[in-house]
Amino acid sequence: MLDEGRMLDPGDGDFVQFLRAGTDAQGDFYCSGCGYGITVQAALPQCPMCAGTTWEAAGGAPHARPGPLQ
Repeated sequence: MLDEGRMLDPGDGDFVQFLRAGTDAQGDFYCSGCGYGITVQAALPQCPMCAGTTWEAAGGAPHARPGPLQ
């Protein structure tokens, strides 16, 4: 399924880049499995909450954090 997502054109606005655990990264990321958030300045870890191995940059994760209650 992730392979199909990589074939999308990044310019189409619906592209989300996922990073695997072990990838060197800096910034805020959310687990693509459970939404757990981390800040890293080294290699992305395995998610401590669900053992997931794919991460999404915070800027590209609109559904990872709940919005304001209405």
